[in-house]
Amino acid sequence: MEIQHAPDKAAGYYGQSEISQVPGINHRLTGHDRFRDAFHGFAHRCAQVTGSAGAFLIAGLVIVVWLVMGPIFKFSDTWQLVINTATTIITFLMVFLIQNTQNRDARALHLKIDELLRAVGEARTGLVNLEKLSEAELDDLEAEFERVRTRACRAKDEEVEQVHQPEASP
Repeated sequence: MEIQHAPDKAAGYYGQSEISQVPGINHRLTGHDRFRDAFHGFAHRCAQVTGSAGAFLIAGLVIVVWLVMGPIFKFSDTWQLVINTATTIITFLMVFLIQNTQNRDARALHLKIDELLRAVGEARTGLVNLEKLSEAELDDLEAEFERVRTRACRAKDEEVEQVHQPEASP
């Protein structure tokens, strides 16, 4: 894997002006985009609400009410089926909502890191989009960073050793 260094900032990373790189500029929303944005907004609100202390308390209260209703319904199969069905449906739907929110957050984080790599002159821009590398390529890169870390630790240890050695007198 060949690693490239960041291009000159003045040239523009994408060969475009900086303004065209701002999200939302020069982009027409299609019906699909509007649906995705609406779904994301819904998923984000659901994740915020269901992840709150209030939602946890409500869920706990539902369980307590269900338990209290047990003796009334003689702990019947229907009584058990109600909570099992409700929790299965809620869990099934929440998986998609939470996954959507996590995917978007991860994507935004990757883009932010990619922008930082692009902006730092000494950064290796070949590290952009690492998430798209194969496992073997990631293993190789991890080994390279381990070698760099080991060399840096060794150099630091040698530097500390030199500082603590008494100077030889003539």
